[in-house]
Order: sequence, then structure tokens, then C-alpha cells
Amino acid sequence: MTGGASGIGLAIARRLLASGARLSLWDASAGALANVTLTDNVTLSLSKGAGTLETHTAVVDVRDYAAVERARDATLAALGRIDILVTSAGITGPNVATWEYPLDAWRDVLDVNLTGTFHCVRAVAEPMRAANYGRIVTIASVAGKEGNPNAPAYSASKAGVIALTKSLGKELATTGIRVNAVTPAAVESPMFAQMTQAHIDYMLSKIPMNRFGTVDEIAALVTWLCTEECSFSTGAVFDLSGGRSTY
Repeated sequence: MTGGASGIGLAIARRLLASGARLSLWDASAGALANVTLTDNVTLSLSKGAGTLETHTAVVDVRDYAAVERARDATLAALGRIDILVTSAGITGPNVATWEYPLDAWRDVLDVNLTGTFHCVRAVAEPMRAANYGRIVTIASVAGKEGNPNAPAYSASKAGVIALTKSLGKELATTGIRVNAVTPAAVESPMFAQMTQAHIDYMLSKIPMNRFGTVDEIAALVTWLCTEECSFSTGAVFDLSGGRSTY
């Protein structure tokens, strides 16, 4: 689980834990990992490496492939196998028109959102192929399907995640590994702090339900995509858009 210390990633981690999964939370922030609360009365710092939760953590920058490989190897050593990968690490970048978009911000967003996802799926593909089983769920965005104005890097990165998911799903279709993407519309999470209010208002205006999604709604769908029951879907894109995407 990348980006597992907050927001969507943490909600998914909690749901997977409640469903009986053993966890390895990967996040770029050691401080955030140290303060994660997985249940109402159990913190990660108290359960790490011991007890029935069997939760492992790794501080990893997904932009660095060597760091991702180290996190994969540490996870395998701690848990014995990797059956599920959920790639939730991501940043929004600034809300700026394309012709004014900072070059360094463009690189940062693509490196985290797209290249970071590629690094993670590449790293876990081999152990999953060796076991002939796995569930990979990428967290993309409706912005990757429609393109949000003043978010060119974020939109492009999430479109890339969708295409990567489809490609990998087809490559692994004859194995026991399933690869699917989830494309939420705007969801109330800490990522809102990276956006302008005008951009938040724009995203809400595009949702027919006239509300934002919740992290728990995403976690429910992602958890099903991680189960053995999700056996005949791969390379697919699952919308959670409040009616914004109807195609």
C-alpha cells in the first residue's frame, strides 16, 4: 500500500485490515507513518512488528526505484509474500494554466504519480508472477479521463496511470494476477490542501450528486478489487464520480 499514512491510502489500509489482510504501509513521510491510527484504539507505532495486526511499514520515495525494491524486499521478508498492491501515493501539483505551468512542478507530479506507480507495479510483478496470483489496484482519477483545466500535470499523470493499468492488465491476463484502476472524482482528503479553492469549487460543480466522495467509499470498492472474487475483471477502470462519468 503506497501513500498508506493518510487520506485515501489510509482508509483503504483500515478497510483491508478489517477484512483480514496483513499490511505493509509505504509512505514517504516517516513522521506520518509513526502517527498512523489503524483502528480506534491501536496505533501503528504500538502494533508495528508485533501482535495480531502483523503490520509492516517502509519509508519509501516511490520516485526512487532502488528504494521501491528495498521496500518490496523488506515486505517479503516481513510478511512472506505480496498478494495485493494498491498504489495510492500521489500529489496534485499547482493549479496553473498549461502555458504557465512550472517545469519543475510538471516533473514532480509525473515522477510521483506516474513513474512512481510504474516503479511499484514493476517491482511486485515478479513475485506475483512467481506465485501466479496477485491483485493490483491503481488509484487514478476522473481527471485522467476528462482532463481538468488548470491541472495539466495531474490530469496527464492520471491518464498515464489508466493506460499503464490497461497495458499491464493485458500482459498478465492469462495469469492469476488481476490489474484494475479506480478513477474517483474529487474526494475530501488532505490533498485538498494542495489545491486552490477555485479548483475545488470547479470540481464540485462537475459532480451531479453535488457532493464530494469519501475515502471510505473508495476503500470499499478497492477492497473488493483486492479479493479473489474479483476474478474476471482486469485492465478495467472503475469510476467513483457521483455521476460525473457516465461512459
